[in-house]
Amino acid sequence: MSLFKKKSLAEDLAQAEEKYNEATEAIEAVEEAAVEEELSLDTELEKIEAESDTEVAADTEALVEKSGRRKALEFTYELVSVLMVAAIMTAILFTFLYRFSGVVGESMEPTLHSGDWVFLSQMEDTDPRYGDVVVISQENAYHENIIKRVIATEGQIIDINYDTGDVIVNGQILDEPYINNETINSYDMSLPLMVPEGHCFVMGDNRQNSIDSRSTAIGLIDNDYILGIAKRASTPNGIVDLELPEG
Repeated sequence: MSLFKKKSLAEDLAQAEEKYNEATEAIEAVEEAAVEEELSLDTELEKIEAESDTEVAADTEALVEKSGRRKALEFTYELVSVLMVAAIMTAILFTFLYRFSGVVGESMEPTLHSGDWVFLSQMEDTDPRYGDVVVISQENAYHENIIKRVIATEGQIIDINYDTGDVIVNGQILDEPYINNETINSYDMSLPLMVPEGHCFVMGDNRQNSIDSRSTAIGLIDNDYILGIAKRASTPNGIVDLELPEG
């Protein structure tokens, strides 16, 4: 082979090798670019996922917070509704059905003492009967409600023997186990008298320390001013029954 041909073949091989190397470098460059692109893509994906997770977490937190506020509002609404209903029912109960009244003073000792509370029923008949403990709102010289015991009712004749302490109704001396002391002090009410229709005559159980129907400062009681009959009382010793035994 001629020297020229050998030289040309060597040059061709060198050029081919150079092109091969160039191609190899190009392939490697492409591969590196692909790897970098993949890494970049992975990074972008991770970033998107992280942002998505953050947004989801934020949305979830917002939903939880909103749900919590809604539950709190629902609970508050239910609580307020229950309290309002309870308040209305209590008002109705104690306005139309039941009532409590506090005892002030010593006039009903030993049955009741100052600080005790009597329980009044508004549902039952308030027409007074002998022995009933009643709360009275009728205007009097002391400008306050009073608690006394009914001694005589309409049509009955009441009299008191202040010398013996006997209380007499329709000619019969009353047996009064509830009194604290004898009825020996008189006031300015003229006795005997017939109790007029719709009225009653009342006295405290502590006869020597009670201003009652024996005095014109209290006088006869119009039954319309009887707030209720006290059948039970709350005392330091518990609940006490105020009704007299029948007979």
